[in-house]
Amino acid sequence: MRDKQDYEIYAATLKERNRIAREIHDNVGHLLSRAILITGAMKMTNQISSLRETFDSLDSSLGEAMDSIRKSVHDLHDDAVDLKKSLEELITDFTFCPVDFSYHMAKTLPREVKYNVIAIVKEALNNVIKHSNATLVRLTVSEFETLYQVIIEDNGKTPSPDIPTNPLNSNTQGIGLINMTERVKKLKGNITFYRQNAFKIYIKIPKH
Repeated sequence: MRDKQDYEIYAATLKERNRIAREIHDNVGHLLSRAILITGAMKMTNQISSLRETFDSLDSSLGEAMDSIRKSVHDLHDDAVDLKKSLEELITDFTFCPVDFSYHMAKTLPREVKYNVIAIVKEALNNVIKHSNATLVRLTVSEFETLYQVIIEDNGKTPSPDIPTNPLNSNTQGIGLINMTERVKKLKGNITFYRQNAFKIYIKIPKH
């Protein structure tokens, strides 16, 4: 019961952050854009040389304010991404076979970890559809003291005599697996692909 209440509070907080980000973008951002346009027009029509430096300074300050607003909106939106909910939505859309989903992560995670894990899981599920006859996928996302761990495995039988088992090497990876590898490398993590009676992706991402 307590965990459910905590999650509801967390979800409400994320929703409010998204609302604030939209308000800043739609209202404050619009006003700043208008002020920048007006300042630009005044600079073009100004004939008084003594005011040129003032207009340049005003234009620069408004530009910095706009950049700051954009960064704040971007950060608010990124922080509002709920990894668990995003993965659950991917699983709901995945109708190829059932997914056994296990999630053990903190509520606050680095945005880079969230976005890349979402992209990797999406790629992995697409690969199941394209290359497997699986009847079950297991997705486990866990957090430990020094690292994050993602395990994606299916029970599909996909015999390929030209592909070795345990682990697959870089010469036998398709585009999807290469994309996953690049994403994990950006996070300074490790990813291993195994094929032995099924297919398994094992990912470790260090905490920084």
